[in-house]
Amino acid sequence: MAELSGRCLCGGVRFKVNGEILSAGHCHCESCRRATSSPVTTFFTVRRSDAEIGGGSLRFYASSPGVKRGFCGNCGSPMSFQTDERPNEMDFYVASLDDGLHVEIHEHWHWDERVDWLNVTDDIPKGS
Repeated sequence: MAELSGRCLCGGVRFKVNGEILSAGHCHCESCRRATSSPVTTFFTVRRSDAEIGGGSLRFYASSPGVKRGFCGNCGSPMSFQTDERPNEMDFYVASLDDGLHVEIHEHWHWDERVDWLNVTDDIPKGS
């Protein structure tokens, strides 16, 4: 059972999780790279019923059909990822946690879309 909290850079958006972490991984897809301006981003997944996200500056962007990305409308920090393919789950960025950067990462997602200039040498499974 995880009790985690996090926030954006300015503190205008906060989230709390009180439940099981269902998965955690590094995403290499082009959409996540463009949404975060980074070569890879790291998510953890929880049940939507176990998560609360809010704040006066919380905004959402429909980045592709059936996908909604939450971000802070003030500082621009990406905060959450939701997809119609997993309607009962929500993803949060591990790097936005207040405390809990020890979340164990279990896999790489969209390995086939990775940038070729980042050298990844871990033994974590690499899927598409």
